[in-house]
Amino acid sequence: MASTTEQDEQTTTRPVRRGGRGRIATAVSVFGELLITTGLILGLFVVYSLWWTNVVADRQASKQGDTIRDKWSHSGSSGPGALNTKDGIGFLHVPAMKNGEVLVKKGTSTSVLNTGVAGYYVKPVKAAMPSAKTGNFTLAAHRDGHGAKFHNIDKVKTGDPIVFETKDTWYVYKVFKELRQTSKYNVQVLEPVPEGSGKKKPGRYITLTTCTPVYTSEYRYIVWGELVRTVKVDAKRTPPAELG
Repeated sequence: MASTTEQDEQTTTRPVRRGGRGRIATAVSVFGELLITTGLILGLFVVYSLWWTNVVADRQASKQGDTIRDKWSHSGSSGPGALNTKDGIGFLHVPAMKNGEVLVKKGTSTSVLNTGVAGYYVKPVKAAMPSAKTGNFTLAAHRDGHGAKFHNIDKVKTGDPIVFETKDTWYVYKVFKELRQTSKYNVQVLEPVPEGSGKKKPGRYITLTTCTPVYTSEYRYIVWGELVRTVKVDAKRTPPAELG
C-alpha cells in the first residue's frame, strides 16, 4: 500500500501534467488563429493589389481621357502640340490586348503609371514622338494592378496592328517582333534603332514594354512595331480599318 506521502506526490503530479498539455494546446490554438488571421490579411492585400487598384486606376484614367477628348472637341484649343500636355498626348489602341483605348501620358514613373495609363519614356532613352521622321515611340504600362493596361501583352503577335490616336492623326503600326523576356536593365531595346529587334536602319518604330512573368517585375516583355501608314482624323473621328 502506498504511503500518504506517495499518494500526495501522485495527487499533486498528475494535474501538473494535464496543465502542461493544456498550455501546449492553447499555444497551438493561438498560433493557428494567428496563421488564419495572417492568411486573411494577405488575401485582402492581394485583392487590393490586383483588383481594387485596377478599379481606382480605371476610374482615374477614364476621367483623364474624358478631359483630353473634351479639349480636342473645342475648336481652337491646343492639341497634342509637342505631345507634352498635362492631361495626355493621345490614345493607344491594341486590339489583341482587348483593353480598349489606353491614355498615354509623359513619363514612366510609378506616379504616372499607377493612374491606369501608359507612359512614354523620357529616360534613360527619350522616346521619339510618332510625328518624328525617324525614331522609336517607346511606351510602358503595368501588367498587373493599377489598371494593368498591358496585362495581355503576350496575346500580341507578329502582324497585329497597333494604333496611336492623336487629335488630328491616326498612326498605324504593324508588329514585327516580340521579345518575351529580357533584363529590366536592357535599355538598348529603347534605342532609336532598337537592339534585338532585327532592324538595322532608322525608321518609325513603336515599342511596348512591361513586366514579366505575370505578377512579378523580374524581367521585361517587349513588343516592337513599325509605322505602315497615317490617317488624318475626320470630323466623326472614324477609326482606321485596323480597329474595326
